Amino acid sequence: MNRTPTPATGPEPTRAEPLDRRLARAVQRVTATALGPYQSAVVRIGFAAAWLFFLLREFPNRHELYGPEGPWSWDMAQQLIANNHSFTVLMWSDSALWFETVYVLAVLSSALLLLGWRTRAVSVLFMVGVLSLQNRSIFMGDGGDNVIHLMSMYLVLTRCGRVWSLDARRLTRRAGRPDRLGPVLWAVLGCGLVAATLFRDRSGETWVLALLWLLWAAQGLWWVAGRYAPGQPRVLLDVLANLIHNATLFVIMAEVCLIYATAGWYKVQGSRWQDGTALYYPLQLDYFTPWPPLSDLLAASGVMVMVLTYGTVIVQVAFPFTLFNRRVKNVLLVVMMLEHAGIALLLGLPFFSLAMIAADAVFLPTVFLVWLGGRVRRGRDRLLPARRTGAVAGQRRTSEERAPRTLVG
Repeated sequence: MNRTPTPATGPEPTRAEPLDRRLARAVQRVTATALGPYQSAVVRIGFAAAWLFFLLREFPNRHELYGPEGPWSWDMAQQLIANNHSFTVLMWSDSALWFETVYVLAVLSSALLLLGWRTRAVSVLFMVGVLSLQNRSIFMGDGGDNVIHLMSMYLVLTRCGRVWSLDARRLTRRAGRPDRLGPVLWAVLGCGLVAATLFRDRSGETWVLALLWLLWAAQGLWWVAGRYAPGQPRVLLDVLANLIHNATLFVIMAEVCLIYATAGWYKVQGSRWQDGTALYYPLQLDYFTPWPPLSDLLAASGVMVMVLTYGTVIVQVAFPFTLFNRRVKNVLLVVMMLEHAGIALLLGLPFFSLAMIAADAVFLPTVFLVWLGGRVRRGRDRLLPARRTGAVAGQRRTSEERAPRTLVG
């Protein structure tokens, strides 16, 4: 009896997921998770370090740069701020004591933000310090100050202390114990806002003051909801915080792309960039030659100058388009970071380069950042074996949703 062979049947083809389900999953991810925790932490650390190192390097020259002894006098700054309404607390008084207080607080807030201590409150103080000093003397800076100026306002709206911070470590150790320092810090900052309101006619833009009051009230509401309404009201506040964080992270990425796109297209229009000689001219200026022999060696090679000049334009123009290909983006990201490192070495602009590298870090892959964090942690444990906690990584409570609620913690 002949049997007709049954044709082999493979697995049934999977149906394409409906559009509404994909949209629902995307909304769930955006609202339930603060995306890019490692990227936002790197941005926080990078910009805090750049501003801190700049303030420490210029500490002996602080009076000439931003203080009453500078060529841009207090009266001139007052006239300028009366026209452009830039926010700065240095216009409250022209005394040297007030200037020293603001400068020291700017240094302290930068160091604390770098370590990730009370990130929510310290990020606001960091923003106030950056705006106050930079708006006091707007002609001081090398380009990196503009990036720090913008990022200081963006960091306030991000949840950048969820990893690689003292806050994250504190949340794993407190185990539900009440936080007494948070309410005290919240009350102290409220007194500072009252003083800022009294001097609102000298501070500049009123929207910054309104933003500070809104942030202060939000932290109070966050603490009240976490303590007395841990159910749906607390979940709603988490959703809003995640939405603001994710939107701000997207704005930071768009800002970096815009910086490179505009810089690249403006260079294309320059005649010196078109003929490949643009890099030669800053290498001949004493201000941009910290290592004259190295600058002379590079300037002597016409081919190298042309390659670096054209390469800079190509990288800056192409970078926004490489975001659609992960591998190409990662390669170009390394090239741009090396380019900024070369600018720091050859042209003597370390803080500008550090600020741009910190901005570029928002595009670093999470796998690399997790690997880097593990390497740093192992190196720390080898140097400080007594600080090993012995806790399993999977048991660490890094999620803020499982942590005790504070006013500004």
